[in-house]
Order: sequence, then C-alpha cells, then structure tokens
Amino acid sequence: MKKLKILYEDKDLIIVSKPAKLLTIKDNKGSKNLYSEVYDYLHKKKEKVFIVHRLDKDTSGIVLFAKSEKVKNLMQEEWDKVVRKYLALVEGEIINDGEIETYLNEDKNHYVHVTKDKGKYAKTLYEVKKKYKDKTELIITLVTGRKNQIRAHLAYIGHPIIGDKKYGSKMKGRRVMLHAYYLEFSHPINKNTITIIDDIDWVAK
Repeated sequence: MKKLKILYEDKDLIIVSKPAKLLTIKDNKGSKNLYSEVYDYLHKKKEKVFIVHRLDKDTSGIVLFAKSEKVKNLMQEEWDKVVRKYLALVEGEIINDGEIETYLNEDKNHYVHVTKDKGKYAKTLYEVKKKYKDKTELIITLVTGRKNQIRAHLAYIGHPIIGDKKYGSKMKGRRVMLHAYYLEFSHPINKNTITIIDDIDWVAK
C-alpha cells in the first residue's frame, strides 16, 4: 500500500490526496478505499474519522475528513461556502472562460443527464489554463456540488474530460483527467482560513 499523502492535519481535521481509481468510501464489494486507509492511520493514534464529502472513484485530489461527529456536522452545514477548484483536461480547444448553468437529473443507471428544468440546479465556472493542439486544460470552480456535475457539464458543451468514456470521451487518457486541486474554507472550530493546494504535475503530455 502506498503511503497516505496527508496535506493537512490538526486535532479536528485531516485532509489527504486521493489517487485516481480509488474509492472514497467502501462499496458493498469491500473494495479498497481511501476511508479505510485514513481509518487505519488514525486508529493507531486512537483517533476517530468521519467522512465529510467524497470524490468519484476516477477523480483524484483533495478529500477532507473530520475527527469527530461535531466537526463533521459543522463542515457539512457550511459546505456550500467552501471554495472547491479542479483541474480538467478536456477534448478540443476552448477559447474563452465561461460558465455552465443547467439542471441535472440522474437516471436508474446512475448516468447524470443535463436538463433545462428537471432535477437539481447546477452551476460550474471554467477558466482556460493552457491550450494544446487538440485539448485544453481548465480550472473549474464549483458553484454547486452535484454528483458528476463537472463531467456532465463539460460533456454538455462538447468538451468531455479526456478518458471519461462514460460521458463521451473519444480520446484516450491514462485516467479520467479530473483532479480536485484546491480547497479553501473557514476552520469549523478556530475560524482560521484554511487553504489547501494539491497542484500535481498530472497532465498527460
């Protein structure tokens, strides 16, 4: 097992970097998952762990856990105020920054569809970071945090994330090229501003 990559830790929180292709929490098959790795690490120190949020299996990057139920609840109550940014490598050339504002509806096969007025409201902001010949690296900021929001929204505008076959990517990637690299929030106990950056050299050249 690779060593747990801890980005931040104090008596209330632990923030780690999740690799791609690893579940955040266990499924009914008992698959390897990040929660279990954090649990094992904290259990040795006689500390508890509580899940605050999760990333898709194929998405890498920052995941925050609480060390008490009180802190978990405080973080979840304020989660809409947390600044969450991602890096995405998408198919095609995007010239200008923009935003995507739709509704999202999940079907029985767990596929999230973009709709005009049915489902949950979703808004995504994107900024062009770097242009390549046939692909673009974007900085994504979530205004809302719906399931598969970034993946569905980028596919909707004709620029699916490279490697994301589920949402129509035709270009091969060593993984789904989506990485949660930035998290900023007010600490639930001491109210200090915490900024976490996991800016890896991740783009497949």
